[in-house]
Amino acid sequence: MTTTPTSLPAPRTPDPHSAPTLRWGVLGPGYIARAMSTALAAETDQVIQAVASRDLSRAQGFADDFGAHTAYGSYDELVNDPNVDIVYVATPHSEHHEHARLALDAGKPVLVEKAFARNAAEARDILDTARDRGLLAMEAMWTRFLPGVDVVRQCLEQGLLGEVENVFADHGQPLFPNGPQRLSDPALAGGALLDLGIYPISFANFALGGITSVAATGRLTDEGVDAEETVLVTGAGGRGVLHATMTSRTPTTASINGTAGRLELGDPDDPNNRWYAPSRVRFVSRDTTTDISWEPEDRMHGLHFEACEAARLVDAGLTESPLLPAAETLRIMEVLDEVRSQIGVRYPGE
Repeated sequence: MTTTPTSLPAPRTPDPHSAPTLRWGVLGPGYIARAMSTALAAETDQVIQAVASRDLSRAQGFADDFGAHTAYGSYDELVNDPNVDIVYVATPHSEHHEHARLALDAGKPVLVEKAFARNAAEARDILDTARDRGLLAMEAMWTRFLPGVDVVRQCLEQGLLGEVENVFADHGQPLFPNGPQRLSDPALAGGALLDLGIYPISFANFALGGITSVAATGRLTDEGVDAEETVLVTGAGGRGVLHATMTSRTPTTASINGTAGRLELGDPDDPNNRWYAPSRVRFVSRDTTTDISWEPEDRMHGLHFEACEAARLVDAGLTESPLLPAAETLRIMEVLDEVRSQIGVRYPGE
């Protein structure tokens, strides 16, 4: 029998300042790298040691902004810098495989932005290479490492929802046609799926104990990338209805629904309460007599939690995280491949 909680579990996420200090090398000084570096500077003791871009002046500007010791005009120089302990791959999706391999072949562990690669074959090669070299290769799916998601994890572990029956998750932002050019470009693995759709798919895989079947429909742009998709999934613990679009702003909420109650993440009326970012976690019992929430201390930053997890793993000589194991990263890439196959998206060279 499930006992109705009076409060939600406290997150077990370690203090970011307790993570061993590593010297980070950043490949690709774009938007997400700036967001990561801002969070590291504000919330951790990690060090931005070096940054690389094919445009040296761009790398130097980033280094100046974040106090990096060295700016490089090539990625090869950075991965061979003996003062770099770990490489953060923040280049476009199309480059993740090449740049992760570059770092691993130079003996450097890697934190690779989501989506981990363009496809499962590339992801498998990265993970196999990391395993062969005894190095960490971790997907930077930041949501998985947030304190609020550990609250959700504990609710699932403790059976507070009863039997999980279904998951709903949505992610829609108006990023096309007037957003970043890379989202329009098949050669850069553009489209909604790898940027936005990966969030609900990864969340469903987590909440359902693994996705076992996929049925997808979608809409493509004239350039041949996906503008939006709706994905129905089945997992070991129920079913999921997932949606992503880069052409409109949607509620961007998520819920896990069980026989004893539901968990809600995010708030459609609060643009600063996005479910995949630091957000409220709300439990509502089946009979609605219990309505309790957990609130994050800070909604401004969140990317640093994944970096601190990587730092702990590297320091301990571990090669994958129990919060997002390599096998799960690979399975999520396989699901993304299946969605693309069903809606008709293929990237050049595949």
